[in-house]
Amino acid sequence: MREVISTPYAPVPIGPYVQGVLVSGKLLFISGQIGLTPEGVLAGADVRTQTRQALENLRAILNSVGADLQHVVKTTVFLRSLQDFAAMNEVYAEFFGAQPPARTTVEVSGLPRDALVEIEAIAVLPSGEA
Repeated sequence: MREVISTPYAPVPIGPYVQGVLVSGKLLFISGQIGLTPEGVLAGADVRTQTRQALENLRAILNSVGADLQHVVKTTVFLRSLQDFAAMNEVYAEFFGAQPPARTTVEVSGLPRDALVEIEAIAVLPSGEA
C-alpha cells in the first residue's frame, strides 16, 4: 500500500525523509525539492536557476514511477522572499504550461542549504502507470 520512491536522478534527501511515497500505486507525495543537483550541489545563486533544478528534481522523481508533470495536481512553493515570486513564476510556467496544478506559494524565513526556493508536489497516477 505504501511504497518509498527513490531515484539517483534527484538529490539524496539531506534529512530523515524520502524523495517520495507512492500510496496504493496511485497517489504520489513528493518531498520538498530545493535546487540541489543529483550530486548534492546547489545549482546556482539565483531563484530562476534554483527553481528550474527543483522542478527537474520533481520531474525525475515522477519519471521514476512512469509519470510526468502533467500528473501533478497540487504543489506548494516556499520562497525565501516573495520578491522572487515573478522570477519563480516565469520558470514554473515553462514547466507546467497552460494547465498548471493547484498551488500555494508562501514566504518562509529560511530553507535548507540557504536555498531560495523549495517545491513539494502531490501527483495522481492513472491506473496501471506505477
